[in-house]
Amino acid sequence: MKHGKKKNARRYIVAASIGALLSAGVATGAYAGTEESAPLRYQPEMVRALATTLGVSEQAAVERLDKEAGQQERFAKLRAEKVSTLGAFFAKDGTLVVNAADAEAAKEVKAAGLAARVPERGESELDRIKAQLDAKALKSAPAGVSAWSVDLASDTVTVEVNGASDAATRDFLKAAKSNGDAVRVVQGQEKLETQAVVPPGSRMTFNGYLCSVGYGAKDRNGKQVLVTAGHCIEDLPALAYNGTRFAKGTHTRFALGTRSVDMGIATVDVGHSIGLDITTYGKAGTVAVRGSQRAPQGSALCKSGQTTGWTCGKVGSYNVSVTYTDENGGPDTVVTGLASSSVCTQGGDSGGAYVSGNQAQGLTSGGPIGQRCNGQVNSPGSSYFQPLDDALKYYGLTLNTK
Repeated sequence: MKHGKKKNARRYIVAASIGALLSAGVATGAYAGTEESAPLRYQPEMVRALATTLGVSEQAAVERLDKEAGQQERFAKLRAEKVSTLGAFFAKDGTLVVNAADAEAAKEVKAAGLAARVPERGESELDRIKAQLDAKALKSAPAGVSAWSVDLASDTVTVEVNGASDAATRDFLKAAKSNGDAVRVVQGQEKLETQAVVPPGSRMTFNGYLCSVGYGAKDRNGKQVLVTAGHCIEDLPALAYNGTRFAKGTHTRFALGTRSVDMGIATVDVGHSIGLDITTYGKAGTVAVRGSQRAPQGSALCKSGQTTGWTCGKVGSYNVSVTYTDENGGPDTVVTGLASSSVCTQGGDSGGAYVSGNQAQGLTSGGPIGQRCNGQVNSPGSSYFQPLDDALKYYGLTLNTK
């Protein structure tokens, strides 16, 4: 059974609330370098979106992106030096806030030129609490709970509800609230749907359904594979691009009605390959895939997908679980390990490529049911994506980069 987009037909839904999307706004020299042949430091549309959202010039937006990159490098160095940290997130002003395990670690973080705080709980404790809720949902999917995720900024596990009051939902919320103020319950706004609809982001078809192409990688034996959303290849179908088969699904961690992870891979046929440049559907040329370093919460983010094209926003939370509901009356499915974003998506975008700067981030999993992106890069909306680095690690893959 598929839950993508069947040329105007079947899909699956999920319930959850979404954040605001970055707006779009232009220049060239600020991010293209002084020489005409100089390589782009950042994807132009991302710069424009960030500039308009912040109400600043594109030069100021580039400076902010430079600041973010510099802070991420210093944080990575701290972790390599085994400084005891509990995650990090970008504040609204672009400052990377590092959760330090104790006062001594906070001193080391500050000495590295980064903002530090010693949280009441931190990433490890929040992950433990969320794992308990995941286990609870495994017994019976809570239809009234849209999503639950670790939110480092608020130092809580945030649970989004949609108003339903079935027995599984009541039991889930009782377990969640037993953790006191470590869990924050908020009201969701809309239901979500998974979005199923050869460069990354382009259309692929299978058995009458549509999805979007994700990223190319190679396995330990050097075999080329496509990394995609697991629900796009639930039945391990042959995949086609422009009417020609190019790959065959081989593994998926998604199964309707069971606790799932929305990742999967397809073996690329001999003579075909997955491109190293992400299509932006004419919005800003193409974006080269340079790596897969995970972007922190709050980072600028764009997505390529066959239905909505090129849309941008920012990273929300990681370690998100959602409840997917089959709108055709099938069983509910709990999906774990997702990330949230304020990037607008619609049915048919599933599997599509998310990117921050030139670092590949993930694959479209779902978004609000009935959501309609307005055709602009800065369409207000939201979505969930499967982090690419987790998929690469799970399947033992190496991302193809330019």
